[in-house]
Amino acid sequence: MSRYLVPLSVLGTVAGGAVLLRDYVGGGVCPSKATIPGKTVIVTGANTGIGKQTALELARRGGNIILACRDMDKCEAAAKEIRGETLNHRVTARHLDLSSLRSIREFAKRIIEEEERVDVLVNNAAVMRCPHWTTEDSFEMQFGVNHLGHFLLTNLLLEKLKASAPSRIINLSSLAHIAGHIDFEDLNWEKRKYDTKAAYCQSKLAIVLFTKELSRRLHGTGVTANALHPGVARTQLGRHTGMHNSAFSSFTLGPIFWLLVKTPQLAAQPSTYLAVAKELEGVSGKYFSGLKEKAPAPEAEDEEVARRLWAESARLVGLDTSRDGHPLPK
Repeated sequence: MSRYLVPLSVLGTVAGGAVLLRDYVGGGVCPSKATIPGKTVIVTGANTGIGKQTALELARRGGNIILACRDMDKCEAAAKEIRGETLNHRVTARHLDLSSLRSIREFAKRIIEEEERVDVLVNNAAVMRCPHWTTEDSFEMQFGVNHLGHFLLTNLLLEKLKASAPSRIINLSSLAHIAGHIDFEDLNWEKRKYDTKAAYCQSKLAIVLFTKELSRRLHGTGVTANALHPGVARTQLGRHTGMHNSAFSSFTLGPIFWLLVKTPQLAAQPSTYLAVAKELEGVSGKYFSGLKEKAPAPEAEDEEVARRLWAESARLVGLDTSRDGHPLPK
């Protein structure tokens, strides 16, 4: 028996080291132990993946958590699961379809009427590399959901966020934004041959630009806005890429994926950190990669592009910018 002890010990050491390396590569867990009792948090796309894990993490910290999702069956199931796991009964499911301006307005109206406050808005929901689909309002799906949907939602909830200050807005972007470009002549891919990857990158760049301009407009209000890249995670977001469904990729690249691709739980740590960390109070207009602040792509810091995108986004979703340059719902 003793002859197996050394090999087993070596195997255990290697396995343990691999797990530690994976956690290190993944960026680690939220360093803040802050709790948020009495605070209301909205997480979009919270029925699965990073959104669900973010909602779970924040429910553990005592928040009043609102899961905002398109599929209510899955949303209710996720809310029930989170309540059971955290014993926090202040976890509710609300319908929100970010591909419908009508649904966004209905959701925001209900929040404004029924909630005393909104302390944290986590704009997490996204679509990635889908076919050339369009939203209910004829926007290219990735630009429409990832950027325009959250743009409208955030603006409709701004007064509630201001009244709840200090409050926080967290926008999930992606490292893919560095390959993006805002084509003002064809934001909705009506003139060019559709490129699903380029459309995704454009939408994620738009999120960082939106965050920068939003932060500028919110200066002095007590509301902060930051964007983040959560890391590449093993979620349903990549279902249109075919990567997760390929037996060849799973077999040949499995060990690499295991090391570099985060679990949803680990990928939710940056959102959790930006939502609760006391040391980030007052920090705004920044881009985080994992748990660390990083410089985004040069185009993401172009103030003129950010202002132009804001104006065009407001026009597309039907916001009135006539008062002090700040958009208001029509």
